[in-house]
Amino acid sequence: MSQYSSVLNEDKGVKEAMLARPLKTRARSATIDLARDLIRIESITPNDYGCQALLKKRLENIGFECETMKFEDVTNLWAVRGKQKPLLVFAGHTDVVPPGPFKKWKYPPYNGVIEEGMLYGRGAADMKGGIACFIVACERFVTKHPEHGGSIGIILTSDEEGPAKHGTKKVIAELVKRRVKIDLCVVGEPTSTALCGDTIKVGRRGSLGGELTILGKQGHVAYPHLASNPLHTSLGALQALVEMKWDNGNARFPPTTFQISNINGGTGARNVTPGHKTVHFNFRYSPETNDVEIKEKVESLLKEYELDFELVWDEPAYPYETINREFATAIQASVRDIAGHDAKICTSGGTSDGRFIATTGAQVVELGLVNATIHQIDECVSTADLDILTDIFEDILRRTLC
Repeated sequence: MSQYSSVLNEDKGVKEAMLARPLKTRARSATIDLARDLIRIESITPNDYGCQALLKKRLENIGFECETMKFEDVTNLWAVRGKQKPLLVFAGHTDVVPPGPFKKWKYPPYNGVIEEGMLYGRGAADMKGGIACFIVACERFVTKHPEHGGSIGIILTSDEEGPAKHGTKKVIAELVKRRVKIDLCVVGEPTSTALCGDTIKVGRRGSLGGELTILGKQGHVAYPHLASNPLHTSLGALQALVEMKWDNGNARFPPTTFQISNINGGTGARNVTPGHKTVHFNFRYSPETNDVEIKEKVESLLKEYELDFELVWDEPAYPYETINREFATAIQASVRDIAGHDAKICTSGGTSDGRFIATTGAQVVELGLVNATIHQIDECVSTADLDILTDIFEDILRRTLC
């Protein structure tokens, strides 16, 4: 069962009442229609629940060879049209994060309501809207250029918002085994900040999380000398971790950061000091350091403070960077021609599946919708931006394959 499954059982009466509300006026854009169809599917990670089947049918209709790749409880789709070079791939994910309380949404999170030029719904920006854009862009491009050069590939997964162990990572491993070489890749993640296409990413910092358990001895608050309170003994070490300068980053990547996300301790009784304290934390690290160095520094510092501890590290998400900027420059030109403004190149933000594709040597560029509301209540995206991004993706296909 997904870690998010319990959310679906919350407040069913509110959910059913909201779903009964009438939808607003239906827009005519093919991209908007497809985005709404995808939003209406409750594909909370790692579930796909038919999103990829819907897209597979559309892709097969325009000559793509499609293959569903199932790993564990994750659904993936690999689709390709053509056998020539270069191979340009669009990548995305059909899974979404949970909506949170339905009653807090302005409109039902799975209805795809449009109001005043905004499309509301979970996944509107992250990233069902982006998927709709590149699917429709492919349909338009193939219709206009049925004998196009090169090849077009599509990678979709339902495991980006989750552990990311059985999604794009496994698909890439399978393609490498088959000697399928990706030359260029657009990851349709929501990279834009204010205007559609104003920011493109050519890399991401790495991510390394962990669970630290500080061990002590439970006791009575009135007799602290007979106990060892881990809530107290760990304060110095945690403060040192927060204040430590891990590196300076570089001209393209910001410095490594350390953040504590959760601290748990206590028995529930106010007159008892606990026997242990649990700390969840995360590093976002630049290429100027690595996961091995981080682990060594953390463990050394904890020992310096003479703590009794247990430390479990998560699997790292490694940083990546596309050094060859030829493809990124072409995308900047498409944004300028279609959207009428410049696209800034950066490496900020969280992790993405681009890190798995970059290991093949492909030029990976991330470009998508405005990310201001992703993962939030009332996630939404401009319908005008959906059409703009579709035009940008079509122009990228034209520049690359014609």
